[in-house]
Amino acid sequence: MIILGIDPGTAATGYGLVGALKKTRELKCIEYGCIATSPKHSPADRLNRLYTETSRLIVKYKPASLAIENVYFFKNWKTAMPVSQAKGVIMLAAAKKKVPVFEYTPLQIKSAVVGYGRAEKQQVQRMIQVLLKLKTLPKPDDAADALGAAICHIRAVPR
Repeated sequence: MIILGIDPGTAATGYGLVGALKKTRELKCIEYGCIATSPKHSPADRLNRLYTETSRLIVKYKPASLAIENVYFFKNWKTAMPVSQAKGVIMLAAAKKKVPVFEYTPLQIKSAVVGYGRAEKQQVQRMIQVLLKLKTLPKPDDAADALGAAICHIRAVPR
């Protein structure tokens, strides 16, 4: 089973593909990174890039599900709208490819990865490194958060 984890954003959307053996749930990192967009482009062009790149990842890796970080609390309205738009086009890409989407809060992701919902970012990255047997901490933060979302989903799905 392959899960595509997503940490949505307009400037940078993190993605992480994690595989898990069905019986043992042993985790394997397949790929991770960021889809970057330029502020020089129009909002529509940036969203189109997110849609296109998410669709490309879905076609290439054929994930069983997409796990996306659900940020439901924003201090800044100007940040909330673009992130919500990014999340929408990513969810649309998954729906068009018939990939089920599951949403997890940062608290749920941290709890699933570290065992503590208020864990610091560095703790989460370190645990992701250990769980996925990575040589270095996963970076950038957006990609690490996406890997965390994928791990959270794998741990949430019944065997």
